[in-house]
Amino acid sequence: MKKLNAVEVRNLSFSYDPQVKTKTIDGVSFSIPSGSYTTVIGHNGSGKSTIAKLLLGLLEKAEGEIFIDGLELNLENLREIRGKIGIVFQNPDNQFIGSTVRDDIAFGLENHCVPQREMDGIIEKFAARVNMSDFLNSEPTKLSGGQKQRVAIAAVLAMRHDIIVFDEATSMLDPTGKREINNLIKELHKDKRLTVISITHDIEEVAQSDNVLVVNKGKIALVGTPKEVFRNEKLMESMQLDIPFVYKVRNALRKKGIRVSDELDMERMAEEVCRYVLKK
Repeated sequence: MKKLNAVEVRNLSFSYDPQVKTKTIDGVSFSIPSGSYTTVIGHNGSGKSTIAKLLLGLLEKAEGEIFIDGLELNLENLREIRGKIGIVFQNPDNQFIGSTVRDDIAFGLENHCVPQREMDGIIEKFAARVNMSDFLNSEPTKLSGGQKQRVAIAAVLAMRHDIIVFDEATSMLDPTGKREINNLIKELHKDKRLTVISITHDIEEVAQSDNVLVVNKGKIALVGTPKEVFRNEKLMESMQLDIPFVYKVRNALRKKGIRVSDELDMERMAEEVCRYVLKK
Protein backbone atom coordinates (compact mmCIF):
# COMPACT_ATOMS: atom_id res chain seq x y z
CA MET A 1 0.00 0.00 0.00
CA LYS A 2 1.38 3.41 -1.01
CA LYS A 3 2.29 5.63 1.94
CA LEU A 4 0.37 8.92 2.11
CA ASN A 5 2.19 12.23 2.00
CA ALA A 6 2.07 14.05 5.32
CA VAL A 7 1.06 17.22 3.48
CA GLU A 8 -0.48 17.66 0.04
CA VAL A 9 -1.24 21.16 -1.26
CA ARG A 10 -3.02 21.80 -4.56
CA ASN A 11 -3.43 25.20 -6.25
CA LEU A 12 -3.47 27.05 -2.92
CA SER A 13 -4.14 30.80 -3.00
CA PHE A 14 -4.56 33.37 -0.24
CA SER A 15 -4.56 37.14 0.18
CA TYR A 16 -4.62 39.22 3.35
CA ASP A 17 -6.49 41.90 1.40
CA PRO A 18 -8.86 40.55 -1.27
CA GLN A 19 -8.96 44.04 -2.84
CA VAL A 20 -5.25 43.83 -3.73
CA LYS A 21 -4.53 42.22 -7.09
CA THR A 22 -1.25 40.56 -6.04
CA LYS A 23 -1.92 37.45 -3.95
CA THR A 24 0.19 36.59 -0.90
CA ILE A 25 0.06 32.93 -1.94
CA ASP A 26 -0.63 32.38 -5.61
CA GLY A 27 -1.58 28.94 -6.99
CA VAL A 28 0.92 26.97 -4.89
CA SER A 29 1.14 23.17 -5.15
CA PHE A 30 3.57 20.87 -3.31
CA SER A 31 3.76 17.68 -1.25
CA ILE A 32 5.77 16.74 1.83
CA PRO A 33 6.55 13.04 2.38
CA SER A 34 5.70 11.43 5.70
CA GLY A 35 8.71 11.14 7.99
CA SER A 36 10.74 13.70 6.06
CA TYR A 37 12.61 16.81 7.20
CA THR A 38 11.59 19.60 4.84
CA THR A 39 12.85 23.17 5.02
CA VAL A 40 10.98 26.13 3.54
CA ILE A 41 13.04 29.18 2.60
CA GLY A 42 12.44 32.56 1.03
CA HIS A 43 13.23 36.20 1.68
CA ASN A 44 11.08 38.25 4.08
CA GLY A 45 7.57 38.68 2.73
CA SER A 46 7.83 35.77 0.31
CA GLY A 47 4.86 33.99 1.91
CA LYS A 48 6.55 31.08 3.68
CA SER A 49 5.11 31.80 7.17
CA THR A 50 1.69 32.38 5.60
CA ILE A 51 1.89 28.86 4.14
CA ALA A 52 2.57 27.49 7.64
CA LYS A 53 -0.49 29.24 9.07
CA LEU A 54 -2.64 27.96 6.19
CA LEU A 55 -1.50 24.38 6.85
CA LEU A 56 -2.72 24.66 10.44
CA GLY A 57 -6.00 26.30 9.53
CA LEU A 58 -5.00 29.52 11.31
CA LEU A 59 -5.79 31.36 8.08
CA GLU A 60 -8.61 30.54 5.68
CA LYS A 61 -7.56 29.81 2.12
CA ALA A 62 -9.13 31.63 -0.80
CA GLU A 63 -8.72 28.77 -3.29
CA GLY A 64 -7.23 25.31 -3.52
CA GLU A 65 -7.01 22.21 -1.35
CA ILE A 66 -4.88 21.22 1.65
CA PHE A 67 -4.62 17.61 2.82
CA ILE A 68 -2.97 16.67 6.11
CA ASP A 69 -2.23 12.95 6.40
CA GLY A 70 -4.88 12.30 3.75
CA LEU A 71 -7.57 14.42 5.42
CA GLU A 72 -8.82 17.53 3.63
CA LEU A 73 -8.45 20.65 5.73
CA ASN A 74 -11.99 21.92 6.25
CA LEU A 75 -14.28 22.80 9.16
CA GLU A 76 -15.48 19.22 9.47
CA ASN A 77 -11.93 17.82 9.83
CA LEU A 78 -10.26 20.79 11.55
CA ARG A 79 -10.26 19.34 15.07
CA GLU A 80 -8.83 16.00 13.93
CA ILE A 81 -6.19 17.72 11.79
CA ARG A 82 -5.05 19.89 14.70
CA GLY A 83 -4.46 16.66 16.57
CA LYS A 84 -2.02 15.67 13.82
CA ILE A 85 -0.06 18.89 13.28
CA GLY A 86 1.50 21.32 15.75
CA ILE A 87 3.55 24.49 15.42
CA VAL A 88 6.47 26.10 17.25
CA PHE A 89 6.58 29.86 16.63
CA GLN A 90 9.67 32.06 16.48
CA ASN A 91 8.95 33.81 19.80
CA PRO A 92 8.55 31.23 22.60
CA ASP A 93 7.32 33.90 25.04
CA ASN A 94 4.10 34.12 23.01
CA GLN A 95 3.42 30.43 23.68
CA PHE A 96 3.84 30.35 27.45
CA ILE A 97 0.67 29.91 29.51
CA GLY A 98 1.77 28.35 32.82
CA SER A 99 3.77 29.75 35.73
CA THR A 100 6.24 26.84 35.55
CA VAL A 101 7.70 24.69 32.79
CA ARG A 102 5.63 21.75 34.09
CA ASP A 103 2.41 23.78 33.91
CA ASP A 104 3.23 24.92 30.41
CA ILE A 105 3.75 21.42 29.04
CA ALA A 106 0.61 20.31 30.88
CA PHE A 107 -1.62 22.99 29.34
CA GLY A 108 -2.23 21.26 26.00
CA LEU A 109 -2.69 17.89 27.70
CA GLU A 110 -5.37 19.35 29.98
CA ASN A 111 -7.19 20.80 26.98
CA HIS A 112 -7.22 17.32 25.45
CA CYS A 113 -8.60 15.83 28.69
CA VAL A 114 -5.58 13.61 29.34
CA PRO A 115 -6.17 11.91 32.74
CA GLN A 116 -4.11 13.42 35.58
CA ARG A 117 -2.64 10.01 36.47
CA GLU A 118 -1.06 9.84 32.99
CA MET A 119 -0.05 13.48 32.71
CA ASP A 120 3.04 13.53 34.94
CA GLY A 121 4.65 10.65 33.05
CA ILE A 122 4.04 12.34 29.70
CA ILE A 123 5.41 15.68 30.94
CA GLU A 124 8.55 14.06 32.33
CA LYS A 125 9.11 11.99 29.19
CA PHE A 126 9.06 14.95 26.82
CA ALA A 127 10.92 17.29 29.16
CA ALA A 128 13.69 14.67 29.20
CA ARG A 129 13.60 14.43 25.41
CA VAL A 130 14.47 18.14 25.10
CA ASN A 131 16.92 18.05 28.06
CA MET A 132 14.74 20.20 30.31
CA SER A 133 14.01 17.73 33.13
CA ASP A 134 15.94 19.84 35.66
CA PHE A 135 13.81 22.90 34.90
CA LEU A 136 10.28 21.52 35.34
CA ASN A 137 9.61 23.73 38.37
CA SER A 138 11.33 26.81 36.93
CA GLU A 139 9.54 29.93 35.72
CA PRO A 140 9.67 30.10 31.90
CA THR A 141 10.59 33.81 32.08
CA LYS A 142 13.84 32.93 33.88
CA LEU A 143 15.07 30.63 31.07
CA SER A 144 17.44 31.45 28.22
CA GLY A 145 16.06 31.84 24.70
CA GLY A 146 17.19 28.35 23.71
CA GLN A 147 15.71 26.82 26.87
CA LYS A 148 12.38 28.59 26.29
CA GLN A 149 12.24 27.21 22.76
CA ARG A 150 12.99 23.72 24.12
CA VAL A 151 9.98 24.03 26.45
CA ALA A 152 7.78 25.15 23.55
CA ILE A 153 8.96 22.11 21.56
CA ALA A 154 8.31 19.78 24.52
CA ALA A 155 4.76 21.13 24.82
CA VAL A 156 4.12 20.36 21.13
CA LEU A 157 5.79 16.93 21.34
CA ALA A 158 3.67 16.01 24.38
CA MET A 159 0.59 16.37 22.19
CA ARG A 160 2.02 13.54 20.05
CA HIS A 161 1.43 15.26 16.73
CA ASP A 162 2.57 13.44 13.60
CA ILE A 163 3.77 16.69 12.00
CA ILE A 164 5.61 19.60 13.63
CA VAL A 165 6.05 22.95 11.90
CA PHE A 166 8.88 25.17 13.13
CA ASP A 167 8.05 28.71 12.03
CA GLU A 168 11.47 30.44 12.13
CA ALA A 169 11.96 28.87 15.55
CA THR A 170 15.64 29.90 15.78
CA SER A 171 15.42 33.43 14.33
CA MET A 172 15.34 35.16 17.75
CA LEU A 173 18.07 33.05 19.34
CA ASP A 174 21.76 33.73 19.83
CA PRO A 175 24.25 31.42 18.04
CA THR A 176 24.37 28.98 20.98
CA GLY A 177 20.58 28.75 21.24
CA LYS A 178 20.27 28.39 17.47
CA ARG A 179 22.78 25.54 17.43
CA GLU A 180 20.97 23.79 20.32
CA ILE A 181 17.58 23.95 18.61
CA ASN A 182 18.92 22.91 15.20
CA ASN A 183 20.60 19.91 16.82
CA LEU A 184 17.34 19.06 18.58
CA ILE A 185 15.39 19.27 15.32
CA LYS A 186 17.90 16.86 13.75
CA GLU A 187 17.45 14.51 16.71
CA LEU A 188 13.66 14.63 16.34
CA HIS A 189 14.00 13.78 12.67
CA LYS A 190 15.64 10.47 13.59
CA ASP A 191 12.15 9.39 14.67
CA LYS A 192 10.88 8.53 11.19
CA ARG A 193 7.27 8.62 12.36
CA LEU A 194 7.58 12.39 12.84
CA THR A 195 7.41 14.78 9.88
CA VAL A 196 9.41 17.98 10.42
CA ILE A 197 8.69 21.16 8.45
CA SER A 198 11.05 24.01 9.25
CA ILE A 199 10.53 27.52 7.91
CA THR A 200 13.95 29.07 8.25
CA HIS A 201 16.52 31.64 7.18
CA ASP A 202 19.36 29.42 8.41
CA ILE A 203 20.98 28.13 5.23
CA GLU A 204 23.18 25.69 7.15
CA GLU A 205 20.03 24.07 8.57
CA VAL A 206 18.65 23.83 5.04
CA ALA A 207 21.74 21.86 4.00
CA GLN A 208 20.89 19.22 6.65
CA SER A 209 17.29 18.66 5.52
CA ASP A 210 15.85 16.04 3.16
CA ASN A 211 13.85 18.40 0.96
CA VAL A 212 13.70 22.14 0.28
CA LEU A 213 10.83 24.34 -0.86
CA VAL A 214 11.93 27.78 -2.09
CA VAL A 215 9.15 30.38 -1.93
CA ASN A 216 9.35 33.59 -3.93
CA LYS A 217 6.62 36.21 -4.30
CA GLY A 218 3.93 33.80 -3.18
CA LYS A 219 4.93 31.01 -5.56
CA ILE A 220 7.11 27.90 -5.31
CA ALA A 221 10.27 28.80 -7.21
CA LEU A 222 12.30 25.63 -6.56
CA VAL A 223 11.72 22.18 -5.07
CA GLY A 224 14.32 19.50 -4.48
CA THR A 225 17.03 18.14 -2.25
CA PRO A 226 19.51 20.68 -0.83
CA LYS A 227 22.06 19.59 -3.46
CA GLU A 228 19.58 20.15 -6.29
CA VAL A 229 18.49 23.54 -4.96
CA PHE A 230 22.00 24.82 -4.21
CA ARG A 231 23.16 24.02 -7.74
CA ASN A 232 20.92 26.92 -8.86
CA GLU A 233 23.27 29.53 -7.41
CA LYS A 234 22.31 32.34 -9.79
CA LEU A 235 18.58 31.78 -9.29
CA MET A 236 19.05 31.74 -5.50
CA GLU A 237 21.00 35.00 -5.68
CA SER A 238 18.26 36.57 -7.81
CA MET A 239 15.83 35.82 -4.94
CA GLN A 240 18.26 37.34 -2.39
CA LEU A 241 19.00 33.91 -0.92
CA ASP A 242 22.42 32.59 0.00
CA ILE A 243 23.85 29.09 -0.34
CA PRO A 244 26.32 27.41 2.07
CA PHE A 245 29.97 28.32 1.55
CA VAL A 246 30.92 24.72 0.78
CA TYR A 247 28.46 24.72 -2.16
CA LYS A 248 29.83 28.03 -3.45
CA VAL A 249 33.32 26.55 -3.51
CA ARG A 250 32.09 23.33 -5.12
CA ASN A 251 30.18 25.22 -7.84
CA ALA A 252 33.20 27.43 -8.56
CA LEU A 253 35.52 24.41 -8.84
CA ARG A 254 33.17 22.67 -11.25
CA LYS A 255 33.08 25.76 -13.45
CA LYS A 256 36.89 25.46 -13.63
CA GLY A 257 36.55 21.84 -14.77
CA ILE A 258 37.59 20.34 -11.42
CA ARG A 259 35.38 17.39 -10.59
CA VAL A 260 34.42 17.18 -6.90
CA SER A 261 31.96 14.86 -5.21
CA ASP A 262 28.61 16.06 -3.86
CA GLU A 263 29.37 14.39 -0.54
CA LEU A 264 32.55 16.30 0.34
CA ASP A 265 33.00 18.67 3.25
CA MET A 266 35.51 21.53 3.01
CA GLU A 267 38.45 19.49 4.32
CA ARG A 268 37.95 16.60 1.91
CA MET A 269 37.27 19.01 -0.95
CA ALA A 270 40.65 20.65 -0.29
CA GLU A 271 42.26 17.20 -0.47
CA GLU A 272 40.63 16.53 -3.86
CA VAL A 273 41.78 19.90 -5.20
CA CYS A 274 45.34 19.16 -4.03
CA ARG A 275 45.26 15.80 -5.82
CA TYR A 276 43.94 17.52 -8.95
CA VAL A 277 46.75 20.13 -8.84
CA LEU A 278 49.43 17.45 -8.31
CA LYS A 279 48.20 15.56 -11.37
CA LYS A 280 48.54 18.64 -13.61
